[in-house]
Parts: sequence; structure tokens; C-alpha cells
Amino acid sequence: MMLNQQEKEVLKTLAHAYAQIASLPEQETRRKMWINLNSLHMDRPMVLIDQIPWSEMDVDGFLKCQVEDPYWRRVENEMRQTIYKWNHMRVDMVVNPYICLPRPIINTGWGLEQQVDRLATEGMNDVFSQHINNVIEDYDDIEKIQMPEISLDEAKEAEIIAIAKEVFDGIIPFKMTGQTMHLGIWDTISYWMGVENCYFELIDRPEMIHTLMEKLTQGLICQVEQMNKLGLFDIYSNLCHCSQTFTNDLPGEGAEAHPQSQNAWAFGLAQLFTSCSPAITQEFEVDYMKRVFSHFGAIYYGCCDRLDDRLDKIAQLPNVRKISCSPWSVRENFAANLDNKRYVMSNKPTPAVLSYEWFDENEVREDLRRTLTAARQNNVNLEFILKDISTVRHNPERLWRWAEIAMEEVSR
Repeated sequence: MMLNQQEKEVLKTLAHAYAQIASLPEQETRRKMWINLNSLHMDRPMVLIDQIPWSEMDVDGFLKCQVEDPYWRRVENEMRQTIYKWNHMRVDMVVNPYICLPRPIINTGWGLEQQVDRLATEGMNDVFSQHINNVIEDYDDIEKIQMPEISLDEAKEAEIIAIAKEVFDGIIPFKMTGQTMHLGIWDTISYWMGVENCYFELIDRPEMIHTLMEKLTQGLICQVEQMNKLGLFDIYSNLCHCSQTFTNDLPGEGAEAHPQSQNAWAFGLAQLFTSCSPAITQEFEVDYMKRVFSHFGAIYYGCCDRLDDRLDKIAQLPNVRKISCSPWSVRENFAANLDNKRYVMSNKPTPAVLSYEWFDENEVREDLRRTLTAARQNNVNLEFILKDISTVRHNPERLWRWAEIAMEEVSR
């Protein structure tokens, strides 16, 4: 891990720009608004944009990274993207008054490799067309799954800290940041088996799927225990699954020396069950994840799944704070059936409007207003998260304009 002087200057320059943004008084105002929303005392609906097709965003070369080392290139990229978002589509994002540096955590994984054929769309875009080859065809394949072992590369972390002090001292503080756990184990299973094969096995061999889920549930709990022992949870980024997570009510919150799962957020989901009955969600997701979610301070639940028809099932999961209302959910039904004393409605506006031949501002407004009306009629705490944006047809101004429209609508 080496940085030449020119690369250090690149990082210093970006850090100065980042620090200037982070020091603005409005950051604290926004932070308090997020705390109020996450405490179910919303000032107004909040808005974020994430999962952006960055290969289509660069209009002046600003997003082009210059650092070669993979770790520090990642840090550079994060600073560049944060500054870019603030300048062009800040909506309600908060820039923390420090740089988050990922801790060098080692996870041995499940010992079962995915076999995926991918067709990239273009360049830097991380959106792929994929074909999944099934690697779990019988009980013998489940036996191959190992319990992940987690450790920290202390020597590498010491090296990161030494370089960070040289680069950031006198400009902005930095914090070594742990991980936010992805508890959506059905995402992993889908990459092992393929979604269609999952459906077949749920019908034909549910007992085999129960065996698989029991092993993976034990594996998740094992990882939580190891990460608690090492203090490897993220309590600094204030982000979980594209949502801001500022709170002041988690058990042990502020325990910076040894961050535990009890004062951290995690996220869960079972997206493929959108095409299954709520009873399947109960039997193969909720009944297992109850045991895992209980270890955390707060949970963001859901992603692209339809959940308006099974909110009663999700309500059985402990510590859930936010629930995703994707474009596949009937938002009026979602708002009417959500317990507004327990949850934030995390709406995902459709990103499809950014991909059409023509950008229709009226369609954007109508989509937002429909959700706002449903939430207000039911006194629901609401956030909008525009994500999963595959393309803007190389017109980044579309996304900038979406941000302006969204802020106009939530402020009405």
C-alpha cells in the first residue's frame, strides 16, 4: 500500500473540498431531521438518491480517479462521488464531519463459490445481465457450506491509519469504520441456485430448503458473535441500505471503542418471495430471521420486494425500524396497513422514468404525489429513496432535475 506525493495531494485536495461541505451549518439541520424521522416524529418526508450509473454521470472529468492503490482509490472514489452528489443532487444527504475509512476485515465466506455468467452493459457500470448456474442440487451440497470465520488484518489497519494521518491531519478527522451486515440470505441463495431453481425446490423439496436455511441462520449468528467480539460493526457511516440512519435511541449508542450489533443497524430482505405467497415469507424468512434480527439495534427491511400484502408477517421481526415500499408494492395499501407508531415507510420511486426516450417531469411529480397522498392520509412517517438506477441515457441532468422536483414536492 503505497501513495506517491502526487496521489497524496489529490486526496488532500478532495479532503479540503469534502471538509468544506461537511462543515456547513445545514448538515446539523439535516442530521436532526433524520433523527426525527427515524424516531417516528417526522418534520417532513426526506429524500435520498443512491445506486447511480456513475459511468454516465461524469460531465467534466471530475469523477475520474487518479490514485492507483485499490484501497485508497476506493476512498478517493467515495469522496469524489460524495462531492458530486452534493453539488448536483444533494436532496437530504448528510456529509459527516469525518472521512470513513473501511476497516480491513477478512471473511472466509461460506466456502461455496457462485457460478455466474455475466454480460456487462458498458464500461464502469456495475449493472449486469446474469445467468446463475445451480451449485446446490442436493443435501451433499449443503454439507459443503462452511461457517464463515472473521478476523481483522491489524497490520494493514495500522498502515492505513499511518497514511490517513499523513493525508488528512489538519484537514478533517477520519474514523476506521466497520461493516453493516447484509442479512438478506436469500440474495446469497439466489446466487447459488438461481431464482427459478429456488421456486422449484420450495415446491418440490421444502424440507431441503429448511435444512439450508437452518445452516445459514446459524452461520449469520456465528458471524454476529465474531464481529461483536472484535467490535467490527459500523456505527459511523450513518447509512444502511441507501438510507440515513441517524438516531439517538439505540442501546449502547455512542459506544465507539467497541461497536456492537446492539448499537448498529443491519438490513434484511427476501426479494424473490415477491412471487410467492405471504405464507412462504413467514415459513422460510420470518421464522428464521427472528433469531438473527434480535441481535441488532435497528433493522432496515426490504428492497425491491412487494411487502404491502405481508406487512403483518414483517411485523413479527424484531427491531425493524424502516420497511421498503418498492414500485412492486401497492403504496396506498402499504400506507394504510403500516403501523405508523413502529415504522418508517421507505418508498422507492420508480427509476424507470429516467430511462425513457423522453424525460417526463409531470410523470415524476405524479409518482411522488401519489405516495405523498397515501402517506399523509394515514399519518405515516415517510422517506423517498431513488435507487437501482440502471441508466439515465447519458443525460445526468435528468437525475439532477429529479432531485429538484422531489424537494419541491416534499416541501409543499
